[in-house]
Amino acid sequence: MPRVKRGTHHTKRRRGLLKHVKGFEGGRKSLIRLAKVAATKAGAYAYRDRRVKKRLARGLWQIRINAAVREFGLSYSQFMGALKKHEIKLDRKVLSQLAAEQPAAFRALAESVK
Repeated sequence: MPRVKRGTHHTKRRRGLLKHVKGFEGGRKSLIRLAKVAATKAGAYAYRDRRVKKRLARGLWQIRINAAVREFGLSYSQFMGALKKHEIKLDRKVLSQLAAEQPAAFRALAESVK
């Protein structure tokens, strides 16, 4: 079996890896062994945090809605329960935007379910 040197393939893989870790600090941007680990971890964190970002956004919406309904003497859970009871199907993101950007519309909604 003939000997295979793999020079170009090896160089291409290294170049791609170093492109990916450009901007990292220390040897993580220039040393192959450290760069491999850094790139792998960065990918894992990115995957995980795309889901965490959604979780945090939902928490923020809940806080905004809660703060807005406190003015009308309701708690967040009472308000959401009343919405379900009156079959108003607005999600938390929309309710949060209403509370922040259109207080008059949110006031009307809160008064209607109260």
